[in-house]
Amino acid sequence: TIRMDMRGYGAGARLARHPFHCGRSDDLAAALGEVRRVAPAATLGVLAFSLGANLLLKMLGEAGERAVHQVAATLAVNPATDLPACSAALARPGNRLYDRHFARFRGKPVNVVEIGVYQGGSLQMWKTYFGESARIFGVDLNPLCKQFEEERVQVLIGDQADRRFLESLMHSISPIDVLIDDGGHTMRQQRTTFELLFPAIAPDGVYLCEDLHTSYWPEYGGGDHGPNSFLEYSKTLIDRLHAWHSRPPNGPPVYEFTRSAHSLHYYDSVLVIEKRPMSE
Repeated sequence: TIRMDMRGYGAGARLARHPFHCGRSDDLAAALGEVRRVAPAATLGVLAFSLGANLLLKMLGEAGERAVHQVAATLAVNPATDLPACSAALARPGNRLYDRHFARFRGKPVNVVEIGVYQGGSLQMWKTYFGESARIFGVDLNPLCKQFEEERVQVLIGDQADRRFLESLMHSISPIDVLIDDGGHTMRQQRTTFELLFPAIAPDGVYLCEDLHTSYWPEYGGGDHGPNSFLEYSKTLIDRLHAWHSRPPNGPPVYEFTRSAHSLHYYDSVLVIEKRPMSE
């Protein structure tokens, strides 16, 4: 049994010259060619999952009748072949939190910023989900992610922990209606992104941070109830949300966050903050 990792995964994560995407069927063909070279008498079968299944189906389609001479059996499990259907899947129970907070922006001329491009698939999904009037902006450290740009999709290259970069982002995209932090997931990155970009979100916009579970992982700068944990930091926002009701001299003051945040919503590994102009 031979396992093939996609570009950017596994032991070769930093060796690939280009990022993975669903069109790289030549990667799979090259891997199969190497297997045939090493074991020419072997009978080959291919089992592929998700985006790997996309790769397999594309390779088979390109090979046509020649495919029967290349592999004896194939199984493609859960390929993401229909992006509109993937977009519709956001409304399913397990993904309903996204639709709950984002549905009101569909079909409107909104700016959606997602930090963390990786393989580009989510940019396509958001483009389909929010509709033809939306502009989608991806942010990533890897300059190769620029290849995922297309009509209404722009990729900006920079470090989400770099305050100067985030300040330039604030000025180039105004306002930000939806901000999705799915970037590096370190405590410094999450907190810096929140502190710099939350004020730049539109008065009725939404902030969403994914993978909060890294707050428990020391390798990401977190730790259970650790002083640098972004999850622990976010708990202080609960006090700020309720600061209208504090009583001096010991209660917290009314912050700008108090005046601009309507609600905080915690889900498994996800925090969503809905903005609205607020008053006492």
